[in-house]
Amino acid sequence: MRVLIAEDERMLADSIAEGLRAEALAVDIAYDGEAALERLGVHDYDVLVLDRDLPGRHGDDVCRTLVAGGALVRIIMLTAAADVGSRVDGLSLGADDYLPKPFAFEELLARVHALGRRTRPADPPMLERAGIRLDWAHRQVFRDGRYLPLARKEFGVLAELLRARGAVVSAETLLEKVWDEHIDPFTNTVRTTMTKLRRKIGQPPVIETVTGAGYRIP
Repeated sequence: MRVLIAEDERMLADSIAEGLRAEALAVDIAYDGEAALERLGVHDYDVLVLDRDLPGRHGDDVCRTLVAGGALVRIIMLTAAADVGSRVDGLSLGADDYLPKPFAFEELLARVHALGRRTRPADPPMLERAGIRLDWAHRQVFRDGRYLPLARKEFGVLAELLRARGAVVSAETLLEKVWDEHIDPFTNTVRTTMTKLRRKIGQPPVIETVTGAGYRIP
């Protein structure tokens, strides 16, 4: 899942991003409304965590623009105003969810995951294929009952391959879904991560390279 955080309180934005990345999500940050819309025009995000009181271009305007343009991104609106009227106003703009500040990170995380499931077919609690079992709730992976100690990006790559249900996943798609905007599109990081992932999965190999197309677990 790829998430954009649009929040002008930099310490809060960076803290949220750090927490989400620890959950193997790809996260970008925008500190004002214009920057948020620029990133949304370039990348396909699953969820937008949107502060309503952004400087420059107000969060309300960002939300209206996205809804009017038919954007598929799901929006969680954040605000310091916790009264019912403010919540109704935020949802009436087209936001999918509304969370008053201050909030517990665990609640934000649960809401991000809930909205992320709406942007794609819902994943089962366990993804299984070719003897690989990925447990979402506990962030654990097993092969034939053997625990695999995967790093965050390795976990993210494996999740995308399992989600594809045997279809080929390109390196570009993996970069888009697993890494953030700071990654060099010409980097060999996907290949490097794939090498480490294959080593940890062990023999016989289960990830197949499709020349000129990408990777798959047949």
